[in-house]
Amino acid sequence: MLAAPLVAEYFPLPLMTPDDLIGRTVAGYRLLKHVGEGGTAMVYRAEHPERGATAIKVLRPRLGQDPMAIKRFLREAEFGVRVVHPNVVRTWDYGEENGYYYLALEWAPGEALELFAARSGPLAPPLVAKIVRQVGDALVASHKAGIIHRDLKPANIMYDPATQTAKLLDFGIARDAELPPEERLTRAGFFVGTLQYVAPEALSGELVSEQADVYSLATIAYYLLTGALPFTGRSPRELFQQLLTQAPTPLNQAVRGMKFSTELEAAVMAGLERDLSKRARTVESFIGRFCAAAEGDKGAKKKGFLSGLFGKDDA
Repeated sequence: MLAAPLVAEYFPLPLMTPDDLIGRTVAGYRLLKHVGEGGTAMVYRAEHPERGATAIKVLRPRLGQDPMAIKRFLREAEFGVRVVHPNVVRTWDYGEENGYYYLALEWAPGEALELFAARSGPLAPPLVAKIVRQVGDALVASHKAGIIHRDLKPANIMYDPATQTAKLLDFGIARDAELPPEERLTRAGFFVGTLQYVAPEALSGELVSEQADVYSLATIAYYLLTGALPFTGRSPRELFQQLLTQAPTPLNQAVRGMKFSTELEAAVMAGLERDLSKRARTVESFIGRFCAAAEGDKGAKKKGFLSGLFGKDDA
């Protein structure tokens, strides 16, 4: 159900810049700062009298007349409401006012995991295990709610280094596993996702199972451990071809001189299998095997971020 219109001020169409909304109050949320944007929405830090700091996503005005864009935006909100878990950024409410569609979210401290990882370099296996377990638990909750994320990547995970807390966000292209084909928002034959992290079977645009999220989570684990990706294509076309025809680079060959235990390498590569019959079947089975191996891994700890700073293990 859409939240009741509670906009304190009317803002005329069209908005000229993202800053035009700063200082206004939308559904009880006072917009304080423009903090980011994507292809479909602008994101603001806001303050609510009861919920405190929040994040507000506003659909871009140019998409306000596009029925498909509106439906996808509202579906993201609906999916977010359905998944309540400590490691999922909570969706508070959503609605429309004067032609503007908004989505109110929990304000998660920290930064995108993508930024943290790029700044920190390869992380020690025990720390990667903590992150993967939290993201995995969030995915398990999503799958139990019947939702396949389909766009799992470091940019869609908030990470707070102070507490080592990870939170999953952005159900913008997620899919309801129970939805009949005629209600899909992505047409058959069209791929959605991010090539560096997408499962090979998703490239056909056909329906995918939770094993697609397993593949993406394994790719994230691979990247956090090594600072590299399983495929090295430099262009979308090259990467597309590699995903369809080549095997991923083994974990122990990703970076010269960086070696992990055979158990850890096997756990990661099992999540990256192109053959679905060989890939970990559920997120639970993947994180169980991966975290057991990563928490006991000794081989590459000295390559980790914290141990690199302090000359000791990150435990």
